[in-house]
Amino acid sequence: MYKFIASVVKIILKLMGSKARVYEEQNLPKDGGFIIACTHTGYVDILNLGVSMYPREIHFMAKKQLFDIKGLGWLIGHLNAFPVDRDNPGPSVIKIPSQLLKEGKIVGIFPSGTRNTEGADLKQGAITIAQLSKTQIVPAAYVGARNAGDVFKRGKGYLIYGEPFYVTGKGKDGREEFMHHLEHELLTLTEELHKRIAAEKK
Repeated sequence: MYKFIASVVKIILKLMGSKARVYEEQNLPKDGGFIIACTHTGYVDILNLGVSMYPREIHFMAKKQLFDIKGLGWLIGHLNAFPVDRDNPGPSVIKIPSQLLKEGKIVGIFPSGTRNTEGADLKQGAITIAQLSKTQIVPAAYVGARNAGDVFKRGKGYLIYGEPFYVTGKGKDGREEFMHHLEHELLTLTEELHKRIAAEKK
């Protein structure tokens, strides 16, 4: 199912001119499991992220409410998404992604690039998982088409990958330090992407 949908999405985005232009792909690890932490503004960034890394598959962390929506829950389940209860997080928040990473798979987390409660929680979650699993995090930023309306208007997409890093800090203080590091990387990558877009339009 993932392979089929990824192929269809790639064709649609390309035909509509919304397939993301990707920068710094060399920062992606060639093999093994890792966490991709990308800014999130709409569902098109999820599609472009998945397409850009294909044929490697991403296992996306998604809020459990999405799985309650008839049809959508079935679809995202077949697209490697796994549910997370953000209001009452349990052991599965760490256990499922840690197991996926151990199996050499890619886990996708979308912490917000802005300072808000949910964004902070997701950044800390990404850092905690990386710390416990001793796995690399690749920060990434996306700017461009956000939804179907943008795609039909032939809105372009842009994606940039930052340098991977390990969470070497210990305990709570280490998580706090690297959470701020991730936040800084996401904001810096977003700014860099805007500069590249502006330069391209000149």
